[in-house]
Amino acid sequence: MTAALVRDLGDLAHRAAHASGGCCCPPPVVLADREDGTVVRSGPVVAKAHAAGTDTADLAARLGLAAGAEHAATLLAPLPRTDPAELHGRPVTLWPHGEPVDPGDPDAAPWEEAGALLARLHRTEVRRPLPAMRGPVKAALAVARMRTARPGDPAVEPVLTAWHGLPGWARGEAPSPAGRGAYLCHGDLHLGQLVRHPAPHGSWLLIDVDDAGLGDPAWDLARPAAWYAAGLLPPEVWLRFLDAYRAGGGPAVPGDGDPWPALDVPARALTVQTAALAWAKSAAEGRAPDEVERVMTDACARIASLPPELAAEHTS
Repeated sequence: MTAALVRDLGDLAHRAAHASGGCCCPPPVVLADREDGTVVRSGPVVAKAHAAGTDTADLAARLGLAAGAEHAATLLAPLPRTDPAELHGRPVTLWPHGEPVDPGDPDAAPWEEAGALLARLHRTEVRRPLPAMRGPVKAALAVARMRTARPGDPAVEPVLTAWHGLPGWARGEAPSPAGRGAYLCHGDLHLGQLVRHPAPHGSWLLIDVDDAGLGDPAWDLARPAAWYAAGLLPPEVWLRFLDAYRAGGGPAVPGDGDPWPALDVPARALTVQTAALAWAKSAAEGRAPDEVERVMTDACARIASLPPELAAEHTS
C-alpha cells in the first residue's frame, strides 16, 4: 500500500462527500488494498484507484455501462467527476457507498439476489461498444503471479497441469466458443461484488465493473460452481443460487437439467485461478497454504488426474 496514494484517495473522497452534503464525515478508511485496486471511503463516498496499467479507454467504456439508465437496477453507477481522473499514475473513480454483504452472517448471504442480478445482466441487450470480459485474462494473470512467487516449486505442479488442460479461450488465449461470447458479463462475480444501495437497506446491486464486457456468461457462475465442486459451498446453497439464475431466464445454462456441460470449463478455470492466487498469497506472507487454500489445490489435482480422453471431452 502506498501511503501517499491512500492519503490522496481519502482527501478526494472527503472533498466529494462534503460536496454532496456529508459535512460530518468520519476520517477516511481503507476498504481494500490489492494489486487490482485500492479503495478508500469517506462517509457516503468511495474513491477507487484502479490497477496500474489499466486501459483507460476500456475503463471508460465500462464506466459508461455502469452509468447507463438501463442498468440502474443491476449495476451501481459511478458518481459524476470534477476532480482529476488520475492519482499517482493510476485511474481514479468515485462511487456511492453501499452496504456490503456481512461476512459474519453466512445464512443471510444474498445468493438468490446474486443469481437474479446475473440473469438480468446476461439478458441485457448490448447497445454500446464494449471490450471483452476479462475473466480468462485474470485467470492467466493469477497463474503468472504464482509462477513468479513459487518458481520451480513442485507443490504447484497440479495447478499448472490443470491450467494447461484448459482450452485456449479459458486461458485468455482465444475468443469464446461460437455463440457464447456476445453476452454482457460481470467478469469477477463473488459475494464481495454485491452491495445494498442506498445503504444500508436498499436493493442489492453489482459493483466493480473493471472486468465487465462481452463473453461467455457461464464465467459469472463459475466461482460458486467451483466452490460447490470442491466441497466449499453446500449443495443447498449452490441450488439456491442456480435456481434463482434459472428463474430469471439466465442464458448461461439450460432452463432445466444438468448445468455442468456449460459450467465445467469455467469452473475448472476458476479452481485454478483460486489455487494459483492462494499459492502466490501464501508465498508473499511467508507461510504454507491454509486448509481452504489446499482444498482448491487438491481440486486441481483431481482435474489434472483426468484420463486424457475425458480431459479432451471437457476442454473441447
